[in-house]
Amino acid sequence: MKFFYEASFRQRVIAGLIFLSIVAGFGMLAVAGHYRITLWPYPCGFKQRYGLPCPTCGMTTSVLAFVKGEVVEAFYTQPAAALLCCILVAIAILAFLVAVFGVYFRFLERFFAEIKVWHVAVAIAVIIIAGWMVTLSRALRIGY
Repeated sequence: MKFFYEASFRQRVIAGLIFLSIVAGFGMLAVAGHYRITLWPYPCGFKQRYGLPCPTCGMTTSVLAFVKGEVVEAFYTQPAAALLCCILVAIAILAFLVAVFGVYFRFLERFFAEIKVWHVAVAIAVIIIAGWMVTLSRALRIGY
């Protein structure tokens, strides 16, 4: 059983665009982190109102740490953001292989045939809620 087959031109173009988009996103974040550009200058309204970190609290800091190569710090700061970054890196690697080498993996075909948008939305929500639970437990333990 073959694990891959030759990608069509359309698949290669789409994969190339996905790869370039992810690299550009991480690149812009790397530049922002290097030059200390504030990505969100406003204070967190949830934190101000309730005194607790919001579900996405620490995501920007975590992503900036991930981009700098500080993966352990990224997971400590906000596990959900670091996990999502790891998923994006895996997607970028697969997209690179498809775009450059024309290798289209059979499991991708099956994945795209069976996956629904709500599956992705639920998975992201679960990851963010799990990361929020870690952040909340840390905040309540320390006295945020």
